Amino acid sequence: MLKKRAFDVTVATLVTSTVLIWLIPLLGLLIKMTSKGPVIFVQMRSGRNGRVFKCLKFRTMSYSPSAEFRQATSNDMRVTRIGRFLRKTNLDELPQFLNVLAGHMSVVGPRPHPLPLDEQYWVSLPGYKERYQVKPGITGLAQSRGARGETDEFYKMVHRVRYDHLYIRRKSLRLDTQICLWTVQAALKGNKGAW
Repeated sequence: MLKKRAFDVTVATLVTSTVLIWLIPLLGLLIKMTSKGPVIFVQMRSGRNGRVFKCLKFRTMSYSPSAEFRQATSNDMRVTRIGRFLRKTNLDELPQFLNVLAGHMSVVGPRPHPLPLDEQYWVSLPGYKERYQVKPGITGLAQSRGARGETDEFYKMVHRVRYDHLYIRRKSLRLDTQICLWTVQAALKGNKGAW
């Protein structure tokens, strides 16, 4: 547990001090120039043991403060031009390194889902709530192996949860490092299923 936190803090500090320090202003400017609204999108998500926290992302959709939750779909008209690039490359998730430093998240772990998805699957999908036995991650085994994006069909969430359970059973710093490498490779190629 202590090694995992040390890994998280080391990686998050390195990314924040070498990348986020200039990337947040740069992407913030591009987001502001291409659409109205805040640069950072804040969404309530479930953390370890179901504790709710404010998850940070670069805003990738047109700003609508009263909009109800709806998953992004292929060719979603809400996604901005810069947003499409950010989602495809995972750059929209980079502000979550601040969540890691705050202790809400880990670098690697099951992805935290928006609260409406938790409500949908918490009881109906066996093993779903057990994925929150550990801190959620910026990336995870499921995402790094292609199980990401819209869960418009039940089997997609089942598949994702199976990956999450496999990660929880086998978690180690070596596996975390491998998942980070897979994530970078997927981002450079352009993630499939990232609308």
